[in-house]
Amino acid sequence: MVEALRDMPAMNHAYAEVDGKPGVVQPAHVNFGLAIDLPAKDGSRQLLVPSIKNAETLDFAHFWAAYEDLVRRARSGGLGVPDFAGTTISLTNPGTIGTQHSVPRLVQGQGTIIGVGAMDYPAEYQGASAETLARLAVSKTLTLTSTYDHRIIQGAQSGEFLRVIHSKLLGDDFWDGIFAALRIPYEPVRWVQDISVSHEDEIGKTARVVELVHSYRVRGHLMADTDPLEYRQRRHHDLDIRTHGLTLWDLDREFPTGGFGGKPLMKLREILGVLRDSYCRTTGIEYMHIQDPAQRRWIQDRVEKPYTPLSREAHLRVLKRLNDAEAFETFLQTKYVGQKRFSLEGAESVIPLLDAVLSEAAHADIEEVGIGMAHRGRLNVLANIAGKSYSQIFREFEGVQDPRSVQGSGDVKYHLGTEGVFTAEDGAQTKVYLAANPSHLEAVDPVLEGIVRAKQDRINLGGSRFPVLPVLVHGDAAFAGQGVVAETLNLSQLRGYRTGGTVHVVINNQVGFTTAPASSRSSFYCTDVARMVQAPIFHVNGDDPEACVRVAKLAFAFREEFGKDVVIDMVCYRRRGHNEGDDPSMTQPLMYGLIEAKRSTRKLYTEALIGRGDITLEEAEKVLDEYRQQLERAFEETKDSSAPAPRAVEGSDGSATTAGLDRPSSSATTPWPTRRRRPWRPRCSRRWAPPTSRPPTASPCTRSCARCSRSARR
Repeated sequence: MVEALRDMPAMNHAYAEVDGKPGVVQPAHVNFGLAIDLPAKDGSRQLLVPSIKNAETLDFAHFWAAYEDLVRRARSGGLGVPDFAGTTISLTNPGTIGTQHSVPRLVQGQGTIIGVGAMDYPAEYQGASAETLARLAVSKTLTLTSTYDHRIIQGAQSGEFLRVIHSKLLGDDFWDGIFAALRIPYEPVRWVQDISVSHEDEIGKTARVVELVHSYRVRGHLMADTDPLEYRQRRHHDLDIRTHGLTLWDLDREFPTGGFGGKPLMKLREILGVLRDSYCRTTGIEYMHIQDPAQRRWIQDRVEKPYTPLSREAHLRVLKRLNDAEAFETFLQTKYVGQKRFSLEGAESVIPLLDAVLSEAAHADIEEVGIGMAHRGRLNVLANIAGKSYSQIFREFEGVQDPRSVQGSGDVKYHLGTEGVFTAEDGAQTKVYLAANPSHLEAVDPVLEGIVRAKQDRINLGGSRFPVLPVLVHGDAAFAGQGVVAETLNLSQLRGYRTGGTVHVVINNQVGFTTAPASSRSSFYCTDVARMVQAPIFHVNGDDPEACVRVAKLAFAFREEFGKDVVIDMVCYRRRGHNEGDDPSMTQPLMYGLIEAKRSTRKLYTEALIGRGDITLEEAEKVLDEYRQQLERAFEETKDSSAPAPRAVEGSDGSATTAGLDRPSSSATTPWPTRRRRPWRPRCSRRWAPPTSRPPTASPCTRSCARCSRSARR
């Protein structure tokens, strides 16, 4: 109605007498009156008609919010006199009580009132089955009536007004505007006439449904809502049902699925629901480039099924990890203003993501997780994943370095590594090694892979299992731009270099230093380089931490099942500049205008949990109190940072970190590695008793021979 009044403002006019003469009142705005029926306790009914002021200035989202607020206040007795004043046009909806057609009466000061009847199937089809209705393309209808003041509005105008409303309800532009106002990132289904097919053509239509399913598997990621910054309606020609000879009239018709969705037959509406939930929400999946059908089927079996929500405990765990990430960055920003730290702000979801990967590793009895990463977010990962203490990090901000540490000359704090133990929510544990990275970006990739392979070789399970998990955290520009990434990927499946699969996590800030993706790469995604090794790629919206956790668990499970690399592209943003001393609005003014207006992921997630009823307001406040207490604890640790600094990079046993690959001591007291299957003995013709400790590098027998020399070298 409001949209139609923009085309026909005369329907908003009213009759009035001015100085005893008839006249026309032309209101400056549309004050939309809404008839609200209120049943009383004694069984009587009361009708109230408050109005939404200046309705033509509102988009649909704000109009809907004003509508809900008006109804809520009417039912709670919160309406006042101003809510009823100045109404210019009204709508009454007797259809809510089953009335098909009514002619409402005008109210003084208004020129038009529209009546809306019940939405139901035509009377002659109300006894038909759902299958018959779908086959005949019979839909529900509603009746609109217009009661108008004939003194100022002609009958033809009233009829034209109803025609405009009808055309908008069936047209494209109206629904596109509603989807845009509600920020629905998909294209609405278009109204078109049904396509008549004969009985013989039904088989062809079933084939087109199968073709549609395949298109979503291949191209669905292109319609996924993965960008937390920019809203746009995503559409693709291959994903439009009209491209496949289908229409909205087919939505309620059943088609054979071949087992898709776990059912032999499904309505097209249900098929589209499963496809969009699987491939087009806040996660997009690229996997159809994989040649192995078993790997493709494995992914389909796990994503093409109804969504299972997280438990309340899991929701609180995710929220707590977001609190940990934001608390750390907030404190550093307030205490060390302007100091370089390459913060994680805007990408805090990587902490619950890594938490999920390491939790799954602990439950799978992975002995150790090795992490290699660039500078962005390293301090946060050190504190919240690897377990490095706040006080030790704060001392590094104060310039206190340990010369005995790795890069003992005193490398910058956002290049350092550590060792620790990660503990999952249920107490399961695994060791964590975060490799130092003095090169700043991707050169750490082959270094970490070598460290992990060496650890696996020392455990020596003969390739039956890969008990050390490598996790590489990348930046988007570096992942696409540095050749060492492609070189490392190319080695991933070679027998001499493989580590049983690496979980790659790309912190996709959508900007590299000061360069936009359109100016830094030719590929559509920054992760396209991983397609060459047929790795599955998961694109996920960083503002949806639950999706990040689901993807992390799926990625780890794929690595364990197939021993291959897997890539998670977490699309997020960088709240500050390349470092905290830069002003990013100078080079990306539009992007940082959007970022400045955005609330943090933690705030958005908390509001979503409360809005969905997953947690209560009290639980959210409790978590927020813990967040504040964590800031206080961090502050107290900082005040104690004048204490002597411990070793900056130190193992759990107090030894210096060398990734657990220290060369064994030649001392006779050095114990054997606990996992050797049999004691070492020289390959020499002169037998001697197996030693209880590793012998010195000298030949174990008095006769020096080539065989003994080779054995000693081994």
